[in-house]
Amino acid sequence: MDEVFKALADASRRRLLDGLNTRNGQTLRELCAGLDMARQSVSKHLAVLEAAGLVTTIRRGREKLHYLNAAPINAIAERWISRYDRARVHALADLKRALEQEPMADPEFVYTSYITTTPERLWQALTDPAFTRRYWGVAFESDWKQGSPMVWEESGVRMADPAQVVLESEPFRRLSYTWHTFTPEFGEAHAMDPDELAKWAAESRSKVTFEIEPLGRMVKLTVVHDGFDPGSTLLDGVSDGWPHLLSSLKSLLETGEPLPDPDSSPGADLAPTG
Repeated sequence: MDEVFKALADASRRRLLDGLNTRNGQTLRELCAGLDMARQSVSKHLAVLEAAGLVTTIRRGREKLHYLNAAPINAIAERWISRYDRARVHALADLKRALEQEPMADPEFVYTSYITTTPERLWQALTDPAFTRRYWGVAFESDWKQGSPMVWEESGVRMADPAQVVLESEPFRRLSYTWHTFTPEFGEAHAMDPDELAKWAAESRSKVTFEIEPLGRMVKLTVVHDGFDPGSTLLDGVSDGWPHLLSSLKSLLETGEPLPDPDSSPGADLAPTG
């Protein structure tokens, strides 16, 4: 965590984070346009932020896009905030929320985590129902081949739909699939407000992609959840849910136990599946 605090100590790097918080997914050229700094200086600052895990990058064609990453802030929260009076750490909580929030102009969620495990073990944790039930509460039925259907089972509700399919499948490297269907049974199981459920069900179907990159004894996991409509209410829901879920996945792989279920807000148990 020393790298995180060191990265945040520099005013120029905080300005870069502010810029990404205003509009996520910017190129180096776009970030330079809003700062009175040379391109080389901006590039060096971004390298420090990326090394600290505060910024993650994704290649889109020939462009390299930069995103805020909430994982280090979550790690700080798990280490200290749970031990002390939360009422005294609102500033840190606000920063955490800012890093997790995606702007309406770029409707997607991006998150990077570093896990002490192997690509094979992580792949199993993402696909094997014996694992997914422990940290997610969800079981998947699929052969995990490209184009194959997926059935989601959660809280006793099975969700099947022709549009729930595996989009990409490269074992131990990359997995992508469409999000589940918001059925009335799902809403009833989670005590959702019918109007809210109707809003989610009316939105375009989103998709999630897991990118797995081995790094020595660790694995870099980048999760991209996109395909949302502008102004998506579902995006708000999954953006709240993914950080805890991925932290729980990390805990399960590294310690053998997932994190406790979140209990801080109504509907937290939906995340990120609803």
